[in-house]
Amino acid sequence: MDTAKPTVVVTGVSGNLGQRLLPQLRDYTVVGVDVSAPSASHPDRFINLDLGKEDSTRELFLLLRELKPVSVVHLAFVIDPQRSGVVDVDRMWQINVAGTARVMEAITEANRDSANPIGQFIFPSSVSAYGPDMPTEVAEDAPLQAHTLPYAVHKKESDLVVQERAPSLRACSVFILRPHIFAGASVENYLMGAFRGTPNGKSKRAAQMRAQGKRLPCMLPYGHKYVDNKIQFIHVDDMARLIAWLLHREPEAQRITVLNVAGRGEPLTFGKCIELARAKLLRVPGKWTMKKILEFLWDMKISAIPPAAVPYMTGQYIMNTDRLKRLLGPDYENVIRYSVTEAFADSFQPARS
Repeated sequence: MDTAKPTVVVTGVSGNLGQRLLPQLRDYTVVGVDVSAPSASHPDRFINLDLGKEDSTRELFLLLRELKPVSVVHLAFVIDPQRSGVVDVDRMWQINVAGTARVMEAITEANRDSANPIGQFIFPSSVSAYGPDMPTEVAEDAPLQAHTLPYAVHKKESDLVVQERAPSLRACSVFILRPHIFAGASVENYLMGAFRGTPNGKSKRAAQMRAQGKRLPCMLPYGHKYVDNKIQFIHVDDMARLIAWLLHREPEAQRITVLNVAGRGEPLTFGKCIELARAKLLRVPGKWTMKKILEFLWDMKISAIPPAAVPYMTGQYIMNTDRLKRLLGPDYENVIRYSVTEAFADSFQPARS
């Protein structure tokens, strides 16, 4: 490792965001932490560590004490149960919520009486922490009302954990980023999968459908409001650029900063998304029917869209990003390069490095 460069620790380095972030950090020595090694971009050093296990706190503390990093970027989070293989909700909670608390505890102990304390902790929360239906755009002080979907509930709980524990990090400033749905050619998540119509389950039938180029229809209940509901996106590369931009700043005097993050410009309607995706729209009698169809596709391992996601696929949730614009100032358009529409459209292009 290059000891002349400042060190940054990135948990969840093997995930999509971690892989998109690494090329942005060439002027840092990056130590990546994950349960499996990255397949593409590689950190300067990789540590195999499962943050879902209680003893990982001490292991991470010893690592931080050894490395003396300037920042920790905590990306480790189970998003897609089927793709990750972590379908047990309790196990997900241990990784997502308890794992976040363990990282913060390790930082607290590493900073205790340290002459070179870790100065910055960056945690991506999610728009889903606000809940599935926000009739008007919300600012960062809106209540977190996620329910039903484990991923969203865990983002809410982790967000609250970070807020509660931030003062104990000892000389470490905290950024909570609440990005909207990630988009881009390299991104795979349940909502992008719904628009793409990808049969992304793990069954043989799903594999056959993918090989044949078949698409599942995009499903919504009857009623104009469902196609008129608005949604935002953030390109994953813009999110990576934002994290890199924050890392290059001097640590904030303010102990905790919360930022909504979305692409530039106006939100899209679900109807416009379906049009841009060239998807077939299947209308069903109501949310109950939609959930039952998703349960069938989930149980048959044809689709990886969790049935509990129905409220998040039928509600409107849009955020106010004025605080982000003010913070970035003249760098705003260089960091957030994609509009909401451009980010979504890029999701239907071939993946690139």
